[in-house]
Amino acid sequence: MNKKELYADYPNFPYISAGREDLDEPGFKPVPRKNMEDLGDGLLAGDIILLWRVAFGTFTTESVMPKYLEYTYGINGESHLQQLVGNGYVEVDSAYASLVHINAASKKAILKEKEVRGLSKLKSSELDCCLKTVLTEEELGQYFAVRGYSLTPKGQETLVANQAVIDRHPKKKF
Repeated sequence: MNKKELYADYPNFPYISAGREDLDEPGFKPVPRKNMEDLGDGLLAGDIILLWRVAFGTFTTESVMPKYLEYTYGINGESHLQQLVGNGYVEVDSAYASLVHINAASKKAILKEKEVRGLSKLKSSELDCCLKTVLTEEELGQYFAVRGYSLTPKGQETLVANQAVIDRHPKKKF
């Protein structure tokens, strides 16, 4: 059986990356049909899971896309994240807002370059205040590339409206 036959009755064809096209591979499981159904506004279950991940506040431009987005939800995480940004569900954070993703040593190095003294006892949040005082948003943005992602109000509403998708997603047990 080939991909076209396997997914012929699906409302949307799932993304399958190069090198994963062998349907006879041991352990291959097809993407569930339910995950390929349109939830409105062209969104799929995988898009809702991406919104959910962004809502944690830890997803950045350097985050590795989880393989389950492709294997379980049938989407290309990178391109769908860009679509979510383009369609106003997610926004890329500013350099100031992305400071939470930078360690204290990196923050101190930036401030030392600007010849700021007395940094040794400062906590990360205090370093953030110093950086915001000493550097403009544009200047700070030149020191590091990582940016966080945040949900827009539209993204938050969509996430709340599709709670059932999140409820059926397997969660880690701590």
